[in-house]
Amino acid sequence: MKIKTDIYLGDTNEQIKLLPENSVDLIVTSPPYADQRKTTYGGIHHAKYVEWFLPISEQLLRVLKPKGTFILNIKEKVVNGERSTYVMELILEMRKQGWLWTEEFIWHKKNCYPGKWPNRFRDAWERLLQFNKNRKFNMYQEEVMVPMGQWAKSRLKNLSETDKIRDISKVGSGFGKNISNWIDRDKAYPTNVLHLATECNNKNHSAAFPEGLPEWFIKLFTKEKDTVLDPFMGSGTTLIVANRMMRHSIGIDIVPEYCEMVKKQIKPVELYLFESKAEYEKTEYDRCITVC
Repeated sequence: MKIKTDIYLGDTNEQIKLLPENSVDLIVTSPPYADQRKTTYGGIHHAKYVEWFLPISEQLLRVLKPKGTFILNIKEKVVNGERSTYVMELILEMRKQGWLWTEEFIWHKKNCYPGKWPNRFRDAWERLLQFNKNRKFNMYQEEVMVPMGQWAKSRLKNLSETDKIRDISKVGSGFGKNISNWIDRDKAYPTNVLHLATECNNKNHSAAFPEGLPEWFIKLFTKEKDTVLDPFMGSGTTLIVANRMMRHSIGIDIVPEYCEMVKKQIKPVELYLFESKAEYEKTEYDRCITVC
């Protein structure tokens, strides 16, 4: 099986324009949060964050396949004692671009840093916003099923007639249920909360997320030989996991050190580093590598 891993060195807003339309199955990324990572990415003021991100999300909308998914890891910062609203504002503006805000997952950071503040507690979770181009998208739910747990023995022991009927949702969500379908099953569908520890071993990047994070979404939204994009590659966690899971991957980052670091981490796979469109066009398109 041949798998490609491509790395683009440069500003995301420019480099992403090199990618063909409707060419990516899944986008998983964690862009610089407002006013953070100033030493590596310059920092974006929270009041200008939406304005900065919208041209990028417009290009992401272009390159994502019609049945693809975009997962955005982001968190509001605290400004003068209250949460900024730039994430909510970004969601509303992205919807105007044509994105569907399909779901919101929560990453519960099991080993978040201790601390004390006068008006709040430490952050133990981050948003993972799911966006799609269409209401029907590729989703392989069976790939992320979890063990049923001990609750099933008591819950399924004495079922009412209501439990045996797929009724219309009383809250208008459109999701009915037939609980009796779960008798004799050993796995259930997961919740939208992911319980994962933060990445503590990566000393080369200030905000690396754990491998389990992109791995879960890659399982859920892609198949082997699909293409995964991280437009803010950083330490390359998404690409490393995608490569291991037999998915093609594309990473973009403005920091040369990160690009070189990821190249070394994914060895012996041959990678490609483009510094300009001209260099890209001179390169033969067949850049496949063999994965043993």
